[in-house]
Amino acid sequence: MTPDAWPREALLAAYFTILGLLSLYGLHRWYLLLLYVRHRRRTTAPPARFDEPPVLTVQLPMFDEMYVAERLIDAVAALDYPRDRLEIQVLDDSDDETTAIVAAAVGRWRARGLDIAHLRRPDRSGFKAGALAWGLARARGELVAVFDADFVPAREFARRLVDHFTDPRVGMVQARWGHLNRSYSALTRVQAMLLDGHFVVEHTARNRSGRFFNFNGTAGIWRVAAIRDAGGWQHDTLTEDLDLSYRAQLAGWRFVYVPEHVAPAELPVEMAAFKAQQHRWAKGSIETARKLLPSVLRSGQPAAVKLEAVAHLTANLGYVLMIGLALLLVPAIWLRRGTDPRLLLAIDLPLFALSTVSVAGFYLAAYREATGGWRGGARLVPLLMALGIGLSVNNARAVLEALAGRASEFLRTPKYNLAAGERAASRRYRGRAGAVVWGEVALAAYFAGAIAASAAARQWVAFPFLGLFAAGYLYVAGITLAQSRSHGSARTSEPGGIVRVPAGATRKASARAIDATSPEPMVRTGRA
Repeated sequence: MTPDAWPREALLAAYFTILGLLSLYGLHRWYLLLLYVRHRRRTTAPPARFDEPPVLTVQLPMFDEMYVAERLIDAVAALDYPRDRLEIQVLDDSDDETTAIVAAAVGRWRARGLDIAHLRRPDRSGFKAGALAWGLARARGELVAVFDADFVPAREFARRLVDHFTDPRVGMVQARWGHLNRSYSALTRVQAMLLDGHFVVEHTARNRSGRFFNFNGTAGIWRVAAIRDAGGWQHDTLTEDLDLSYRAQLAGWRFVYVPEHVAPAELPVEMAAFKAQQHRWAKGSIETARKLLPSVLRSGQPAAVKLEAVAHLTANLGYVLMIGLALLLVPAIWLRRGTDPRLLLAIDLPLFALSTVSVAGFYLAAYREATGGWRGGARLVPLLMALGIGLSVNNARAVLEALAGRASEFLRTPKYNLAAGERAASRRYRGRAGAVVWGEVALAAYFAGAIAASAAARQWVAFPFLGLFAAGYLYVAGITLAQSRSHGSARTSEPGGIVRVPAGATRKASARAIDATSPEPMVRTGRA
């Protein structure tokens, strides 16, 4: 290799290495889809029924949830479960009007004879994990259910899940998330599709094939003994649910997934809030990987379980690879100009197919199972792929922070309980554009320039790839800035930082914006 050729060869080697690694994660998606198809017909029926159900404690962790707090408390108070065996803890860390709303709702239900308590800690140490641990020390239940503030459980939730605990080896039972506001906007439709991929395909594939899967922080029930045996709630990661799930399964507890029961919840309607949520999940998964993968690999689990755990916990490394691909894509195309287009397609298309077509197939299958049809999902796939690319700056930052061991605050996702036609700007909790938006703007401009240059050079084969990246970064940055502009000029350095606006904004804390009695269709376990 000549000295002049070295930078070119090194750049192309890096480009194909990144594409190859992304292709491995794409293969993993196909593998999960194969496991799902193979095991989807297995049932999740409980082995027996309780003659007398165990005492159940329901924990409702809250921090500044004035728009949804009463809705959740009313839904949980209506659970079809023996009143003498039901305890409800509202774990309220709020420092705004939420506290007064919770106090009024709790007082109303206590007057009706319900065992419900409004619990407030002296400080927010440990954030959600700290609140759950603090409440657990005061709970009387043998089982404990958890609901985040944006959920609206159905009356039969506990009855549908609790009998799985007749098996003394079962430590946790998880329901599937539904989506109260799936149709609110294009962003919520795509989020619903992403979550359906996780809950319909991934969870079913992992649980029914004997791999590890995780409690999702809400809409599930734990055996208290399993929590304690696994070391309790810990707050050294941002995903305390994933962390505890792996520790409990390593300790020998069995988990059960019940996709037939749907617990509906609210999706973030703002891009900044969605990015904050994604940042927390991406960072927390890598923190959990750093903490627990050595224990997983040293355990006596089968090799298939270990390999799946590695892929599961490290999946968000793909966002760092995506940034590398974004930066190298244009030079790689330019350095290969003059090459026969058919040769370029023969080399690049298989790799892009593994890393991108797998996305389309995976989420289309999940969409069909969740909704009963293909058509709407096919229209959403291009936007879903663009959103995944556009999120790469936000989530790559999260991954790098986790790898560097940088701790950060638990940034909650604001919930709004919006009626049809209402906008988040009418609410007091507002997401703000973080500093990462300017990285997204820069990459959108970079790919726009690359498209212009490729057009001038007649490099037409590059257009689909460049266009997808340009659209992704432009969409995420554009929506973030547009929504932030509608809320004013404030900015935060953290991704999706949440600020409060002065009193006087809309304060309809108990507005019945969504019909919680009509969740989306349940999973059709007999279809591919």
